[in-house]
Amino acid sequence: MSRTRILVADDHPVVRGGIVALLGTADDLDVVGEAADGLEAVRLALELEPDVVLMDLRMPGIDGDEATARILAERPGIRVLVLTTYESDDSILTAIEAGASGYLLKAAPQEELLAGIRSVARGEVALAPRIAAILVNRVQRPAAPSLSPRETEVLKLVAQGRSNPAIASELFLSEATVKTHLLHAFEKLEVNDRTRAVTRAMELGLL
Repeated sequence: MSRTRILVADDHPVVRGGIVALLGTADDLDVVGEAADGLEAVRLALELEPDVVLMDLRMPGIDGDEATARILAERPGIRVLVLTTYESDDSILTAIEAGASGYLLKAAPQEELLAGIRSVARGEVALAPRIAAILVNRVQRPAAPSLSPRETEVLKLVAQGRSNPAIASELFLSEATVKTHLLHAFEKLEVNDRTRAVTRAMELGLL
């Protein structure tokens, strides 16, 4: 039986020790190194060339996503499986964009962790069910609306407290045209008034 060589990277000694002990119960898994921070994880991964790196996200020095990117830039054949307590959208996407092949939570059952390591070692992707659901929701979430340059100009002036006649004068437009731009912006932003249009555009980073 071929054995999978694993590097465990976690800055908490007790957690790291528990992971190593768990992996020691599997006949097909070998822990070849332990790292207590992100820089050490990179150094040991390049030195030991494990099959899989179990990577925590929050560590001293550099975080797990940065360590993942550095490892894979030098050794693209190494597989990285994130094992963390963090499950926010941004944490997940950052890790996956860095090249991680899987994302599991530390609270996962032992069987799920072992199965995830074996899947990643085979070249597959391992995602905790909750993580998979978050990713699906993120992908299916409607894209933020976009405003035309003129609609943006009009809303910026609205945000400054300008009236429609004042906006028309400053932009050399008719009041009817200003109103049309505002109505189009309202529709795109799914709002019904000027104040909400401005606040919604700010929330979306459009102003």
